[in-house]
Amino acid sequence: MATRKTEPLQVPREPASSTAHLDLSKALKISLPNLKPTTETISLRMPASLLEVIRCEANKRDVPYQSLIKMALADHFSGQPR
Repeated sequence: MATRKTEPLQVPREPASSTAHLDLSKALKISLPNLKPTTETISLRMPASLLEVIRCEANKRDVPYQSLIKMALADHFSGQPR
């Protein structure tokens, strides 16, 4: 049985930038309200007695103590209660 010889497929290459294909005048501004903000890990030293008070309060509210700290900081610094 004879086999056919085929040429390799030639794919035209485009430049890496696709900005020539974009028309930003037609762009729409969108909102992603459920997108979680990027978080960063920090280390915070505080008196053990203060941490115990925070943990007790968090337990009363049935929330993790770290979430309670974040909510309190957000309320204080953003002026917008969560």
